[in-house]
Amino acid sequence: MSGSGAPRVAVLGVGLIGGSIGLAARERLGAVVAGYDPDPGTREAALATGAADTAADSVAAACEGAEVVFCAAPVGRLPELAAAALECCGPEAAVTDVGSTKRDIVAQLGADGRFVGGHPLAGAETAGVANARADLFDGARWYLTPTEDSEGVLYDRLQRTVAGLGARPEAIEAGEHDRLMATVSGMPHAVANALVAEAAADLASGERVPEVGPSFRDATRVAGSNPAIWADIFASNREATADAVDAVARRLSEAAALIRSGDTAAIAAWHAAAGEDRRRLLASDRPGGPLQELRIIVANEPGTMARLALALGEAGVNIEDMALYPAADMTSGAVSIWVAGPEQAERGAALVRELGHNVTVVGAGG
Repeated sequence: MSGSGAPRVAVLGVGLIGGSIGLAARERLGAVVAGYDPDPGTREAALATGAADTAADSVAAACEGAEVVFCAAPVGRLPELAAAALECCGPEAAVTDVGSTKRDIVAQLGADGRFVGGHPLAGAETAGVANARADLFDGARWYLTPTEDSEGVLYDRLQRTVAGLGARPEAIEAGEHDRLMATVSGMPHAVANALVAEAAADLASGERVPEVGPSFRDATRVAGSNPAIWADIFASNREATADAVDAVARRLSEAAALIRSGDTAAIAAWHAAAGEDRRRLLASDRPGGPLQELRIIVANEPGTMARLALALGEAGVNIEDMALYPAADMTSGAVSIWVAGPEQAERGAALVRELGHNVTVVGAGG
């Protein structure tokens, strides 16, 4: 698998996420993977589990010749790690991270056209490279946060690599990503912590606490998980998460007033609405139908790919695949973007035209 045409991938930090990237890149992309971790034992484990072909003893050694570099470390250490990767890499390497907050790292490194922030919505209850899986990202959303400075060719390569790992890449602005994650990830962790603390306070006060049932177990499953990791996440996304917690507190206050009213009809309607909202939120956001190609003619200008990807993502038109075809003189080029189903294709084409580009909907594809 290590033929001369094999893509070269560097994984900096080979725990669960980094190790799973390495496994998927080797198995699905035929990539040659160089793994680096500050812990020598983890580097050796990455070799033993097949998450890496070689175990590098430095960031520079891992990045040598890499076409795509994944930085996988706790959120607080990612900016330094990604900056080190950028310093070591040449102009043709795409560098990304897998952190769950994006505003800070993009603010620090987004001006470098080689860096695009990333965040796979994938994980497991277990940690460490020994628990890495090649299928960890299958069907998972993987957010990418390009900026106006992102190099289009490198963004294309990164998007294709992420899709090749089994994930579903989607472009999103860094600040919007953090607001979204505060609502669907940070706030639920904070609420789970509060629920457990309230029950524990009742126990400490001597009041009898009933045997814990499935509702409490389900609602508090994430309470207290990975304290060091979540301390970094809460700190780096503090304003958005605090705002989301405040919003839930207001809704809880409204719920308390409603329940005290004893109005069974109103309470039942509130409960039913919550069930419908949950079903809608958990429904798959991937439209059905065969892939259709949008063939777009663009000028070769900085930020063009980022503007296209972010605009489509904001409009709910997800890019399932993409390819770039630069003109011989490099002044312009064609971009092919594949979306799922005719409705997405129609909306996407209209949006692309609004952005001032010529676009043709080619039709159903594989």
